[in-house]
Amino acid sequence: MDCNAARELLPFYFDDELDRATSRNLETHLDGCADCAATLIELDALRRTLREHAPRYAAPQALRERLQSLLPKPLAAQPRRMPRRWLAIAASWLLAFAIGGATVALLRPQGAHDEDQLARDLFSSHWRALAATSPVDVISTDRHTVKPWFAGKVAQAPVVQDFAEQGFALLGGRIDYVGSERIAVLAYRHGQHLIDVFVLPQTNAAAIGRHVQRLGYSIDPVSLGGQPAACVSDMDEAERSRFAGLLGEARQ
Repeated sequence: MDCNAARELLPFYFDDELDRATSRNLETHLDGCADCAATLIELDALRRTLREHAPRYAAPQALRERLQSLLPKPLAAQPRRMPRRWLAIAASWLLAFAIGGATVALLRPQGAHDEDQLARDLFSSHWRALAATSPVDVISTDRHTVKPWFAGKVAQAPVVQDFAEQGFALLGGRIDYVGSERIAVLAYRHGQHLIDVFVLPQTNAAAIGRHVQRLGYSIDPVSLGGQPAACVSDMDEAERSRFAGLLGEARQ
């Protein structure tokens, strides 16, 4: 993949719209291209700035009156519900002109806080793994195979341990992104449940400080042998608590 192709895909990658194979190809290119990696970081910074500081405008009265005058006569006599719909569209136009149509395409509906953003990234990664042919890039139950595989791919290889005897079997690992940060992910299986353990960099370690639940899936902040991490699964509370205890006691 060359830089031109990569830069065309970056907005779609940013919005989680690429299939897993294309995402992996793009990530491989990003690993070896400082310019494209810098562009990805700039996109993340732009998204955060727009989300936090983009101006908000109310539709002026003159625009309201103009839009009302454009409504067909039969609609003009109807309740105010339809004009309000048009006014909402007009407000979105004003916002688009204010920040530029090109940048609007890069926005996703995000929460205002870092925790919301991190939760979205973690849930999205977990759901992509569920839909993929394999949830891992390196398939192995042997920690001596999985841990070295991360060497050179992330800043610090994670603590890796198999808990098959306790009912949580190691499947392997993969590389994924949280925002613009490249991180290690360990995958486990407990019955029919797939569990992803995201090993977080220190810059994100404090962003997930509580249990988050969405669509039947949960994020729990955990410690992986002293490393900050987040566990994503659809297990019940008792199973999540037991697994968190095992992770906290993990040692190399």
